[in-house]
Amino acid sequence: MGRRAGIVIGQLLMAGCLLGQVAFSHYWVFLALFIGQGVGMACVSGSDTALLYDLLVRRGATAGYVRIKSRFTMLGTVTSGAAIVLGGQLQKISWGVVYVASAACLALAVVVLMSRVPEIRGADAVDEQDRAAEEQGDATAWRAMLRVATPALVTLVVVSGLMHATLTPYIIFTQKTLSVQGAGTASAGFLAGGLTPLLSDRADRRIGYRVVVPVSLLTLAAALGLSGLGLVWVTVAAFLALVGIPEITAVIVDNVFNEAVPSRHRASLLSVIAFVESALIGIGYLVLGALMDGLGSSVGMATYAAVPLLACLLWLPVLFRGARVTTEMRPGGAQGCSR
Repeated sequence: MGRRAGIVIGQLLMAGCLLGQVAFSHYWVFLALFIGQGVGMACVSGSDTALLYDLLVRRGATAGYVRIKSRFTMLGTVTSGAAIVLGGQLQKISWGVVYVASAACLALAVVVLMSRVPEIRGADAVDEQDRAAEEQGDATAWRAMLRVATPALVTLVVVSGLMHATLTPYIIFTQKTLSVQGAGTASAGFLAGGLTPLLSDRADRRIGYRVVVPVSLLTLAAALGLSGLGLVWVTVAAFLALVGIPEITAVIVDNVFNEAVPSRHRASLLSVIAFVESALIGIGYLVLGALMDGLGSSVGMATYAAVPLLACLLWLPVLFRGARVTTEMRPGGAQGCSR
């Protein structure tokens, strides 16, 4: 099954589950549909990034990945802000309308994908990493993962997961914090901060991911700490910063992940990385929710700043020792260091 097929199956499965949640109200049916929606997201996860990168490999344009992905991220962030606003208006009519509209958007995306984007299978996508994998006998994704999993790459996966585990729950729970502090919804922040990812290409060329990662983590920690002051204008400023700055890092880190794994197994390995991030995000929701319930919304946010600080500490050996995230195979099976 190719990358495009995985995306199509995932999108249609999510759309079907959304429609099912409208049609059925029984708890166990809803739970089954919710699990099915998660399966659909898993089908899309990894396949979308791999498809984009392998299309660029085919055209010899991988150097432009960060620039192109930053535009997609910007459009996605701004669209999310607009969807929150529109969804809030449609919800006044009915939640069913919101679910049907979401399913229609997923179906429309499938139509565009099928008509405009060619299919690429793992066996069709060949780059230098794949030739190295053949020399090393990487017949499965697990063997490929073990070969490319340098200590620095594993650290980057964990650190990236902790960053998302901080950012995603923060964006959701900050609505409660702003409400307590006397402000309204923060959906406009997606529109204002959504343009920030366009700086990803410049940040990658001038600074590099080794420095961008700790800067984003420290920004996260500072924003969470400042949210604990209980000042609404400070919380709003922190939210605007966090909507954009970590997204710069996410785009750059995605590029590192793409370069680190061979094309043949890229979709599978990126899905594993996405699973780790999703697991950490789920844990983050539980931890931040417990902190806000136990300590209050503002103090709970400030306490959660320990998570990005921990991630920053984990990244220090990579930053100062110059540990390599990716490896590159030379003729004869010798390994050389890259990025």
